[in-house]
Amino acid sequence: MTTDEFFMEAALDEAEKAQKEKEVPIGAVVVRHGEIVGRGYNKREYGKNALYHAEILAINDACKNLGGWRLWECELYVTMEPCPMCAGAIINSRIKRIVYGCRDSKAGAAGSIVDLFELPFNHKPQVCGGVLEEKCSTVLSDFFRMLRAEKNNQRDKDS
Repeated sequence: MTTDEFFMEAALDEAEKAQKEKEVPIGAVVVRHGEIVGRGYNKREYGKNALYHAEILAINDACKNLGGWRLWECELYVTMEPCPMCAGAIINSRIKRIVYGCRDSKAGAAGSIVDLFELPFNHKPQVCGGVLEEKCSTVLSDFFRMLRAEKNNQRDKDS
């Protein structure tokens, strides 16, 4: 297992926490010098807050743990391609490298819809996509399949 796969597995562990809370299962970890310094998973429904994306929460955790906002020595591993908001947070926190699992054809900001990391901002992280892509994609598709089944079961009970 490569280092990227190892840390993507840690991000998948975070996604599993989200799924247990009936949140969209996206997880993220921030790594500095081979050590996880920040963790986060999607909590938008629970927190009733549009900002509670896995990447934002992992970056926030890393900033608290490291005592500063500049994460220039850090890498971010996330199970799904970042959205524009999260891409902005990655740029602003100066994360040196982002590694994501599966693409996001609806809101991806690392190449799927737009590539914010290629625009002339003051910081450009390295980007690596497709790490454990199939596994990350399966976690999401299984979650949405389960939600649809639950909705159909509830509809049947209500009929």
